[in-house]
Amino acid sequence: MKKVLLIGASGFVGAAILNEALSRGHQVVAAVRNPDKITVKHPNLEVVKADASSADAIAKLGQGTDAIISAYNPGWSNPNIYQETLTVYPAILKGAKASGTKRLLCVGGAGTLFCAPNLRVVDAGVIPEEIMPAVRSLGEFYLNTLANEKDIDWVFFSPAGHLAPGERTGVFRLGKDDLIVDANGESHISVEDYALAMIDELETEAHHYERFTIGY
Repeated sequence: MKKVLLIGASGFVGAAILNEALSRGHQVVAAVRNPDKITVKHPNLEVVKADASSADAIAKLGQGTDAIISAYNPGWSNPNIYQETLTVYPAILKGAKASGTKRLLCVGGAGTLFCAPNLRVVDAGVIPEEIMPAVRSLGEFYLNTLANEKDIDWVFFSPAGHLAPGERTGVFRLGKDDLIVDANGESHISVEDYALAMIDELETEAHHYERFTIGY
């Protein structure tokens, strides 16, 4: 069993990670803006109200954990998502380092994956304009800040191009920097399988100071 601090545990991805972690016997401190959104009851779960933009709060909550998993998202409809992502994620990183935890596992985005030689998804003209601020900001955090981080063992786990509710199959492929596509050229993964792979990473510690990705 490992003890983890899960930031954003009430969100779409965070909730799936929470369920997967608890089902596999891990102890979870779920840090959320609104604790009422966590309806799960479990002896290994502690729910706390926390401000992810406070490095001090993250540092305190992260003490004594084996890892911090960040599924932070300001909200896709948030008009300030670009700036908030670039403000809050560095604060999470700072807090994680100050906490003394061993690892920081970040729910990443697919935008910075390569879909062709020297062409990232974000520059391929396939992402709807309305979500571009979110895609660009998380990508900039990864490329400009996290990729240069040497003081904490981190991973940035990019989902496939399409991440949606589905089945927990346990059958998928992992890669590094290239978008994974199926025989029809589609890039997709269920949030349940994404969460499964994230907790696999928590347990096996297979990746270090790098990004990896998943797809069918």
